[in-house]
Amino acid sequence: MHTSTGKSLFKYALTAKKTFILALIMLAIGVAADLAGPFIARTMIDDHVLAIEKSYFQTQTKDDYTVSYNNELYKREDRFSPGEPKGQEVRILQVGSGYVMAFGGVTAKDGDRSFQDGKLSITHGSQTDTYSAKQLSNDEIYSFYKPEFPGIVQLLGWYLGFLAIAIVMEFGKTYWLQSSANRVIQKLRLDVYAHIQRLPVNFFDNLPAGKVVSRVTNDTEAVKDLFIAVLSNFFTGIINIIGVYIALFLLDARLGLTCLFIVPILVIWVVLYRKFATRYNTIIRSRLSEINAIINESIQGMSIIRVFRRQKQTTEEFESLNDDYMKHQNKMLNLNAFTSHNLVNVLRSGTFAIILWYFGSSALGGASVVSLGVLYAFVDILGRLFQPITGMVNQLAALDSSMVSAGRVFTLMNEPGEQVTDGSMPRYKGNVEFKDVSFAYKRDYVLKNINFTAQQGQTVALVGHTGSGKSSIINLLFRFYDPQKGVITIDGTPVTDLPKQWIRQHMGIVLQDPYLFTGTIASNVSLGDERISRETVEKALRDVGAQRILSHLPGGIDEPVIEKGSTLSAGERQLISFARALAFDPAILILDEATANIDTETEALIQSALEVLKKGRTTFIIAHRLSTIRSADQILVLHRGEIVEQGTHDELLAMGGKYHQMYQLQLGSSAEIPAAPGTQHPIVLDPVPRGS
Repeated sequence: MHTSTGKSLFKYALTAKKTFILALIMLAIGVAADLAGPFIARTMIDDHVLAIEKSYFQTQTKDDYTVSYNNELYKREDRFSPGEPKGQEVRILQVGSGYVMAFGGVTAKDGDRSFQDGKLSITHGSQTDTYSAKQLSNDEIYSFYKPEFPGIVQLLGWYLGFLAIAIVMEFGKTYWLQSSANRVIQKLRLDVYAHIQRLPVNFFDNLPAGKVVSRVTNDTEAVKDLFIAVLSNFFTGIINIIGVYIALFLLDARLGLTCLFIVPILVIWVVLYRKFATRYNTIIRSRLSEINAIINESIQGMSIIRVFRRQKQTTEEFESLNDDYMKHQNKMLNLNAFTSHNLVNVLRSGTFAIILWYFGSSALGGASVVSLGVLYAFVDILGRLFQPITGMVNQLAALDSSMVSAGRVFTLMNEPGEQVTDGSMPRYKGNVEFKDVSFAYKRDYVLKNINFTAQQGQTVALVGHTGSGKSSIINLLFRFYDPQKGVITIDGTPVTDLPKQWIRQHMGIVLQDPYLFTGTIASNVSLGDERISRETVEKALRDVGAQRILSHLPGGIDEPVIEKGSTLSAGERQLISFARALAFDPAILILDEATANIDTETEALIQSALEVLKKGRTTFIIAHRLSTIRSADQILVLHRGEIVEQGTHDELLAMGGKYHQMYQLQLGSSAEIPAAPGTQHPIVLDPVPRGS
């Protein structure tokens, strides 16, 4: 998963490659400018501060580098021009807190120094060398240091210049890296949301809404952290480490080689850490999705939970998930505590100990393996090596969490989606035919050998008990699914030969429990489609009789709709849904028990509007209330996925079969008036089904 996730992330990073490259260039320049500091310090120490202990010779030439002492002019050995004559040699050496001038050639200045009675003694090993010397006053020492000041000031100027460059580059790097990351995440979120729109309907049958929301929000937010915080730290860290090692080898190859052992330790550390962290983070992200799902489900079903007093059970389910989430979070916490700062500190201390023990003791002991300036610069640079390592280690937890989240996002995006075809097709007539259609969601067929024809303008009613296959026929018609056997045609063309979006463009549906979006009543009718004018919206609402019912609302058709229309009655929501279907002028109209939740008065109001709505359209009605489909051109009676009866209302009653039984059952729940004298049967009012 990590390899494919890494490739996908790299592909998205390429969408902002120019700004990423610019950020990395600025980062490299900033690192180089920052690492110039120790080199400047080395030069200052070796060439100016400690260089005072180099040999001085008497000279007759006066320039910026000469020093006047006892009416004689002296100049440091490395300041003489080629061929310039040199006089008597002297040496300025530090003894304790003071300085002395030693006369004659000092063969070895390294060792233990002491000064007494005009004699300088230098002991190294078992040998002691003695030289004639004189104590120097502070003013005299100052006169020897004075020629070094211009060079020191110049080096300080270079240091401040490089510091300014590093500050500007750091700002530019941070800005461009984070703006690039934001652009990448913006595109990722858009792509994830667009892909969700293309996913087939059956995908959402198996994945709770809360988990999908978690992928789009929590997981993409974690991927954003990956680009902005994690990759920023890792890019900065890797380039810093490369820069530090280049600087170490430039200072002294032996010192650089000594510190190479840090790299394999760091690599092994990262590999082992991610092995455990990925296991924990996968569970953590999964539990977070499940928590989101249960919260979403609880909010949606809060009234049911309270009515049936399921608060305790729901809370226990939530607590179980939350406890498991906390348990694995604690495991991650322990892993981070054991592996973060501790190992960095051990590495830092161990490396310093090795370097100072070997090279420092050698330098101080007189072996002169490296100069003190080089050793100082090396310790300074080595300290800078552990800053990016610490930054990278601190981001390891975020890296693994982000990679797990990215894997979940790309797993969602790898789900096969429906092909989106641009353009449209002319409005078809709506002649629908099912030929030997069989369909199964999984293994067992829920539709078996379905055959029927619906002509333009006809009304076809689908009746049957729950699970008989009514909704499955509609799902096939909308091409939410395709049948395993048989062919469905519209105007003689197989639906599989037509893009799904083109077919659905001329279809409309009214559900038993209509879904309203946040916005206004008008926007819920037009669904934001620019082709549907306000006049069309108003006419559609007027035609279904909604204006009279909605007239009491303060905003009229501009009344806000919130939380799926929770402030509106079931009848008002259904009328808006009818108006929506009418405004889109579909060739095929599906009414999924559209009047079941409407009171008798409202139903009477829209029955005539329904007749207007159905004119010229092929209408499919899923009905439980059989009284609403008496005028249907044909009624299909479904039982266990098969059409067991087919005909008009009167024809089916005459058959005395399943439809007749269903009708009689519904008659049993209707009010009966005693029979008039001379009649054999009671007078039956228009039947109303139980629970309708």
